Amino acid sequence: MTDRSLRLFEIIQILRCACAPVTARSLADQLEVTQRTIYRDIVTLQATGTPIDGAAGIGYVMRAGYNLPPLMFTADEIEAIVVGLSLVGRTGDVGLQTAASHVSGKIAGVLPDGAEESLEGTSLFVSRWNAVPVSQVDHRLMRRAIREEEKLRLQYQDAQKRETDRTVRPLALVYYTDSVTLAAWCELRKNFRHFRLDRMLACASTGEAFKGEGRHLRTEWRSAHQLFSA
Repeated sequence: MTDRSLRLFEIIQILRCACAPVTARSLADQLEVTQRTIYRDIVTLQATGTPIDGAAGIGYVMRAGYNLPPLMFTADEIEAIVVGLSLVGRTGDVGLQTAASHVSGKIAGVLPDGAEESLEGTSLFVSRWNAVPVSQVDHRLMRRAIREEEKLRLQYQDAQKRETDRTVRPLALVYYTDSVTLAAWCELRKNFRHFRLDRMLACASTGEAFKGEGRHLRTEWRSAHQLFSA
């Protein structure tokens, strides 16, 4: 699914769940795009027959009775979704936890009758206990930098309390039971390095991209660290 297709789906879901008209500004803020992009997306959805009413400056509503085609999952698949989304709570990543909640709501909204009850009335429960230390940095910033292949600047403190400034090419986040680690190509050490998020004193985008290098570097990193191989 392309970024735009995903965004169109998100707009439909937001409007289906809304109790009042939703403005283009509110949609733009939630989806992290411009209002102009939202206006274009609304026109596209209306042109394909999606029953959205409203106008710029007033807000948009979804006419009652509009439903997406039901998703078909087996009982095992529903239970896998429940457990998987629950495990996100152990990561310490507030952004992922919020996203997991949204995902659960979206799936429940397009499941056939009866399946939604299975999702909510599961007999599978995941303990929320974890030993992941609290970190001072924004996990979402790192996830976005990985996706967009943008370098990060870290102020890092190692286990011996020694501080260094690093410019890195972020490749992956690794979620352990007792920590979250950023795997990256470190320009200071000229090699792959792993940085615990709870030891980062600061993390910021440099605005400098490494487009086209991420997949190759990630393949090399996974090859060098068999623990993370499929």
